[in-house]
Amino acid sequence: MHLRGQFPIREDTQPIKLRKASDFAEILNIHVNSLNRVVKLYTGKTTTQNINERFIKEARGLLKRTDWSITKIAAVLGFMEVNHFSAFFKKHVGHTPTDYRKLKIKK
Repeated sequence: MHLRGQFPIREDTQPIKLRKASDFAEILNIHVNSLNRVVKLYTGKTTTQNINERFIKEARGLLKRTDWSITKIAAVLGFMEVNHFSAFFKKHVGHTPTDYRKLKIKK
């Protein structure tokens, strides 16, 4: 619920506050290991995998539907360095954010 509540991002001044499993565990007032165990039981994926999938989904959406710079998208998603966002995106999608945007514009 807390993860979904952060999305979709509609304004470039709406930065993400919850990024890590420990952030969610803290607001739920449980130990991160307990959170991880329950999330894995119900979804079959780790907390981090669930978080990463949601961030990638939002990043893809922002790249498709906005003309925001990659730097701006990285910032609203909570990445302090654009190169960390680019590496994260490429690891999960197989393309850099710039290449992904170009591919989606052509389609």
